[in-house]
Amino acid sequence: MTVTNVHIEGKLVTLRSITDTDIPILWGLIYREEEPEWKKWDAPYYPLEPHTLESYRSHENARKERLKQNEPDSRLIIEVEGTIIGTVTYYWEHKPSLWLEVGIGIYSPEYWSGGYGTEALTLWIDHLFNNLPLARVGLTTWSKNQRMMRVGEKLGMKLEGRMRKCRIYEGNYYDSIRMGVLREEWQL
Repeated sequence: MTVTNVHIEGKLVTLRSITDTDIPILWGLIYREEEPEWKKWDAPYYPLEPHTLESYRSHENARKERLKQNEPDSRLIIEVEGTIIGTVTYYWEHKPSLWLEVGIGIYSPEYWSGGYGTEALTLWIDHLFNNLPLARVGLTTWSKNQRMMRVGEKLGMKLEGRMRKCRIYEGNYYDSIRMGVLREEWQL
């Protein structure tokens, strides 16, 4: 499948398609450290599946191949002044009903709490609403990730569900948090 190159400019960040030359940089940001700081906040109750550089390259290529004709790329790079800091993603919770969830990973802690994630998700959700016939965009996180919950609130997302004490991390229970925004709320 040929994926259309995407390039979206914001004030703080650029979202763009992943190129083959980006793969080693992304691999390093995601997998180089044995226990990266970002993973402590991004669903740490799911283990980070290890990848070699070549298996990661293969994984990225397979992801692009799975995209259907005219379907937007499911993962873009977040860049700040030419430096890759993370990715935005989407996945189908239930594609026949167009139930889509977004995600974000900012792998370098020095870019946390600087507005980069808020702008990246704003640009990403705009892009998805403009390119897919969605009624809603969702975001799932967990109750320890207060920063992610605040980003969702800033974007106008509503708390749609709280599954209590269903995530265990470091011996403690946390809630799973479901947030979402409807197209008509987003366009206000």
